[in-house]
Amino acid sequence: MALTADEVRYIAKLARVALSDAEVERLGGELSTILDHFQVLNDIDTSDVPPTAQSFDLHNVERPDETRPSAPLEDVLLNAPRREDDYIRVRGVLD
Repeated sequence: MALTADEVRYIAKLARVALSDAEVERLGGELSTILDHFQVLNDIDTSDVPPTAQSFDLHNVERPDETRPSAPLEDVLLNAPRREDDYIRVRGVLD
């Protein structure tokens, strides 16, 4: 499928890429080759292949939730840039 120079310029405009005339000519050939490869894939008969989202079975690996003690408060607040009592102080983000 050979692309015209106008089609290449249109694709470049959609991608917001400026191309010189030499680049339009070179990329037109390269894009046409890519589209030819996709056409080969489109010609493959996949009517007997069931649609799938994964090519192999997935299994969730889960562990039970178990409580455990958290880090000591002083260790948590040690690197806080600002703190207020036992809390990390941050700048306001909402008016």
